[in-house]
Amino acid sequence: MRPGKKRRESEAAATNRKREQTRRPESRRETKPNSDAVAGRNPVLEALRAKVPAKELLIAERTEIDERMSESMRLAKNQNLAIKEVPRGHLDGLTGTTTHQGIALVILPFAYATFDALLAKAKTPGLLIGLDGVTDPHNLGAIVRSAAAFGADGVVIPERRTAAMTGSAWKSSAGAAARLPISQVTNLVRSLEDAKKAGYFVVGLDAEGDESLPKFSLTQESVYLIVGSEGKGLSRLVREKCDLILSIPMHSSVESLNASVASAIVLQHVAAARAEAAQQA
Repeated sequence: MRPGKKRRESEAAATNRKREQTRRPESRRETKPNSDAVAGRNPVLEALRAKVPAKELLIAERTEIDERMSESMRLAKNQNLAIKEVPRGHLDGLTGTTTHQGIALVILPFAYATFDALLAKAKTPGLLIGLDGVTDPHNLGAIVRSAAAFGADGVVIPERRTAAMTGSAWKSSAGAAARLPISQVTNLVRSLEDAKKAGYFVVGLDAEGDESLPKFSLTQESVYLIVGSEGKGLSRLVREKCDLILSIPMHSSVESLNASVASAIVLQHVAAARAEAAQQA
């Protein structure tokens, strides 16, 4: 074989291999991940039970139908939602994952409550939690879930530099977002000022705290708890507005907790302290 012909054949083989590596299944070519899609049998069922505003229910072809999926389809039909059977690859692309369990609910944009509505509907003493720079939607969803579990009155997120209530956040909240008011504000610092006027103490959560959680002195007061990102913590302006900086005692070998875990620890502590005080009253 001549050297030139051998070289051309080698180049052609390399080109074919590159094409094979970049080729995608037909069903995924025009499907982009949709941040407003809830995936998974339990999250979809929870969202439908809570009547989360939705557009359509998608079922992957050849998916085994269990009781949860049957109920999801029944609820979707009762809510006049379109029910479509689609290729599994289409569902992979839409949800951005292969762990959707063969079902996804395409939801409408989240209906946020106003901050004034949160203050008006809160119990006495109130408990709100605000996020400062928490960009992971899974963290947001987990915080919403903990807030609902421990009796908080609402969650507050700024419009910029913080995760929004997308499908990923819905899934992480396990349906709690349908039961707990969530407010998206244009200016987090202004919400702190408004909360103070309504009688709230603004408490920032940070490793360098004025008080340690076991000695937290404001559990019986209305509290607006602010949680920063794991890496950067509280922003300067937010920190300056706080009435108190609270820390969680940890072993020195652990540098920090992520936002959702830290939030859950503080929320549980406040809920337990208030329950104990109610029993003694």
